[in-house]
Amino acid sequence: MQGWHRRAHRAMRHSLRLRLVTLFLLLALAMSASFLFGMQRAISMGWRDAVRPLVADYVDRLVAEIGSPPSVARAQALTARLPVSVSISGPSINWKSEPQPGRERYRDRDGHDHQFLRRTTADGHVVELGLSVSVWQDKPRRIGWMTLSVLLVLTALAWIYVHRLLRPLRDIGAGAQRFGAGDFGQPIPVRRRDELGQLAEGVNTMAQDIHGMLEAKRGLLLAISHELRSPLTRARLHTELLPESAELAPTRAALLRDLAVMRDLVTDLLESERLATRHAALQLEPTDLGELAREVLDGMGGEGGQTPRLQVADGLPQLPLDRARMRLLLRNLLGNAQRHSAGASQPPELHLQPENGGIRLRVRDHGPGVDQAVLPHLAEPFYRPDAARERSSGGVGLGLYLCRLVAQAHGASWQVANAHPGLVVQVDLPGPART
Repeated sequence: MQGWHRRAHRAMRHSLRLRLVTLFLLLALAMSASFLFGMQRAISMGWRDAVRPLVADYVDRLVAEIGSPPSVARAQALTARLPVSVSISGPSINWKSEPQPGRERYRDRDGHDHQFLRRTTADGHVVELGLSVSVWQDKPRRIGWMTLSVLLVLTALAWIYVHRLLRPLRDIGAGAQRFGAGDFGQPIPVRRRDELGQLAEGVNTMAQDIHGMLEAKRGLLLAISHELRSPLTRARLHTELLPESAELAPTRAALLRDLAVMRDLVTDLLESERLATRHAALQLEPTDLGELAREVLDGMGGEGGQTPRLQVADGLPQLPLDRARMRLLLRNLLGNAQRHSAGASQPPELHLQPENGGIRLRVRDHGPGVDQAVLPHLAEPFYRPDAARERSSGGVGLGLYLCRLVAQAHGASWQVANAHPGLVVQVDLPGPART
């Protein structure tokens, strides 16, 4: 019961539609109660005093009709003709038209006895009249059920109306989620011309502006990256043609190293923009991820730190993967783990195991890790924390970003967490049915 109450409270707090319908019901009940109370008080003021003499005179006539001494036959004829009950008590006759008369028939709404409905005959019998409950007892119940039915119908109509009224809000919420995910192809439908319709149009205009700015930024980045390739290639060629003298050897090696970093940066920028598009073109083919990981490790050798340790579980399925992109993901993750394992007690680890028809890929290092507040930003482009993973460790902040894009392009989930010690990156690649 307590759990149901918590769920109802949560639904009430988070559902504008439910709150509006509840407000409508409370307002309807309050207005109905106020109207009934006010009309009852207005009509009853002075009415009882005006009717009492008429009722008293009518009671005198009915008691006289029953006779003195009272006649049970005439009393029965009276109850058969009129919706009244009769009670006779006295020395010789004790009779009631209803075996267990309701108490409410002999008291008014203030709890006072209806003395004006009671008469004493000349022979000492007491005759008391009242309304017959048997005639009226079903009417309040019918009225109650009818009132409840009308209230439920009004509630259903109010729910339908509020549901239609708030439909633009649901469209705006769904559109905001699409825009947040980078899908600007489908605008929010404008169903009405009221304030909510104007809000939908405003959000569509904002989304178009944001899309235009993103496309302009992407186009500028791609253009710059393409234009940089040619001068970088020429600069590397000229550097390699420098004489290999002892005086120029350090300068030549430094230039080649810096040019290689710039070349890799341009390549990563181009690849990130390709993968960031909504329909990233992947060259999928059945791939043994364990064998691909071994090839990547053989190509890395022992560069940058301790050689990573590979653990491949039995029964690893072959998945349709883009081998070039997966090789990039593995190399970046393993290179990142190597750079931050300097001085660690254990080498980095790469684990591959089956998971729900797909493959779970986990790369862990045993380095210092990062602050918890930094974790959500690690896979952002050009982001590098200032603490454990500083600029001197190498890279420009695109490695993990590229890895996340590759994982998302394959429909995989992406998680980064502290492993105490070190950092662990987990990628869950889905099986063929989910790709």
